[in-house]
Amino acid sequence: MPQPTLVTAAEISRLAGVSRATVSNWRRRHPSFPTPVGGTETSPAYDLHAVRAWLDAHGRLPASSPADDLRTALRMAAPDPASRVRLLPLVVAVHRLAEPATSRVAEFTDDRLTAWAGKAGRSNAVDVPDIDDLTYRQEDAELLRAVIRCVVDEGAGQALEVLAEGDTADSKAGGAYRTPSAVTDLMADLLVTPGQEYPSRVFDPACGVGGLLLAAARRGAGEVYGQDSVGAFAAQAAARLAVEAGDAQAQVRVGDSIRDDAFPTLTADAVLCAPPYGHREWGHEDLAYDSRWVFGLPPKGESELAWLQHCLAHVHPGGRAILLMPPGAAFRPSGRRIRAELIRSGVLRAVLALPVGVAQPLHVGLQLWLLERPQPQSPLPATVLLVDTTAASTAEPSDRRTPVDWAQIRRAALDSWNDFAPHPDRFDPLPGVAEAVPVVDLLDETVDLSPARHVRVAPVAAKPDELAHLAYELTSRLRHAATDLAARSGGRAWPPAGADPRTWRNASVADLLRGEALTLLRAPVTIRSSRPLAEKGLSRMLTVRDVLTRRPASGTAEDEPSIEDVVIEAGDVILPEMLHEGAGAARVADADDNGHRLGRHLYLLRPDPARLDPWFLAGFLAAEDNLNAASSGTSVVRIDPRRLRIPLLPLAEQRRYGQAFQHLHALHLAADAANRLADEATRTLAAGLTSGALLPPEGPR
Repeated sequence: MPQPTLVTAAEISRLAGVSRATVSNWRRRHPSFPTPVGGTETSPAYDLHAVRAWLDAHGRLPASSPADDLRTALRMAAPDPASRVRLLPLVVAVHRLAEPATSRVAEFTDDRLTAWAGKAGRSNAVDVPDIDDLTYRQEDAELLRAVIRCVVDEGAGQALEVLAEGDTADSKAGGAYRTPSAVTDLMADLLVTPGQEYPSRVFDPACGVGGLLLAAARRGAGEVYGQDSVGAFAAQAAARLAVEAGDAQAQVRVGDSIRDDAFPTLTADAVLCAPPYGHREWGHEDLAYDSRWVFGLPPKGESELAWLQHCLAHVHPGGRAILLMPPGAAFRPSGRRIRAELIRSGVLRAVLALPVGVAQPLHVGLQLWLLERPQPQSPLPATVLLVDTTAASTAEPSDRRTPVDWAQIRRAALDSWNDFAPHPDRFDPLPGVAEAVPVVDLLDETVDLSPARHVRVAPVAAKPDELAHLAYELTSRLRHAATDLAARSGGRAWPPAGADPRTWRNASVADLLRGEALTLLRAPVTIRSSRPLAEKGLSRMLTVRDVLTRRPASGTAEDEPSIEDVVIEAGDVILPEMLHEGAGAARVADADDNGHRLGRHLYLLRPDPARLDPWFLAGFLAAEDNLNAASSGTSVVRIDPRRLRIPLLPLAEQRRYGQAFQHLHALHLAADAANRLADEATRTLAAGLTSGALLPPEGPR
């Protein structure tokens, strides 16, 4: 007899789209609620089939998407992430199958479906490494149907994302992390400067799930090669490339590229790599006399410098390599000699520091190292470009609650490199952001390549009377902002609902979509243009950062306009795709947002004004319990907007709540303004005191 699939109370809350407290109330108030069949007394587990039946009987089971159905099927039939690798060739096969054949396959009988899936998977297994057994049993039929329906309805990319969920243990143990798409896009864009042809052959020796190779393929790379020591990651990379890389030819192999190079004779036009960090057992003893260590034997604790030289060994003269490096590689004493040789030989061309939190591990600010293998007899460069993109971002470096401003970071990185690369000796420094540092200045006793050490701006002394006038203006504005904040926080009391909290019937966003009370939209992913919106005479783009910080649209959109662009209208409700530091937000578009374009990683919900009040909708969508119940993931927590729930109230009652939420929004704005002015005023006054331009106030305070 098969063992039941067990779920916890937290999983039940996500399945039903409610908070964990609601699940606890069901357990206490409903004798018919399923009894635990496993787990512990403090964390009981329940039979998934019994839970789904109870939720369905009580009208609590929200409409699910094909991706949700696939997650449920995986939990029941393939709980081990490693066993999901067997399904990757099937995703590729269904993706390549023409309509209407894909729809017919899902309706096959169980035995016919398993036979077809095995045959189709084996015919595509050549594209996916590390697959040994592609024989499916009859009990796998429902799981296979869930895979096929997810590919047909939501696309092969979404199906691969679901199959990859939770498969992170091997990567984190080895110091490797999945590189966010914003970082892979920037690295792929840095491979060329304007006017150059994109590299035809690109290699990634630590490819993970293939993000860097996919970014290169989308930009024109004709051949991409990858290797990873984790078989499941290499298989996922191969499947993603087979599905999303277009006409690019892809080869992905399993193995440790430093110890067992699967492409020993490959000479690529370019290398992109995010090597594993802090891996001491990389082969220091076994590879002590390896010919790749042109710049010196990497110390045992400097595995990143071993990967760097391995990458350089795979590019032809004139080829470029870009690596995502930990900040310690720029200043650790053990790597000083190799850093010095990289500079003397003209290989290291630039180091770009990224803000804290752009990629795992989130507590450090990573760096991009740009390297070029010199042409024979070419003159040695006299400078190295150092860029501190944290100075280009308006975000406070220590404030991880606010996402980094990628538009400004990309602009600082690309503009600096594109100006420097053609004419290094004529680069105009960007104060506080970018500096072409002479080689002789870097070759000191530490050879510290940290950009922050070299591009900081010395403060300019202000005239005392000018600074005193500025301080007076700032403190006056601060008093007005504090008065406004105090006025908005007062007024009428907020009365209690009664002895017990108010309860109401809820509907999921999926139900409201079916009833046409809502329309759900997302921004398309299209080919990028390097020209900002302002130069093209277009509206601005609303970004995730704009939504979370409650500021006007600030994006300089990177896409050309098309008929698929989502144009914001007043009254739209906009929600980030991911939670940031466990918190979310919802924005009601106003007249200032009208006509702007929706940025990436945002959902737009357009309510029918005759049925839903937008402020009411935004307030309940952004409720913490609501967001947590509709989210999934660990390091990256994504929201499924269709699982969010909204109370069913008359429109007049909705407007009462909407006015309250609108008042809270105004209170937030007033607090933000007061906080910004307080910060600016205290910085100005402190700078005036420490520079000698201002004196302490006279008399008792």
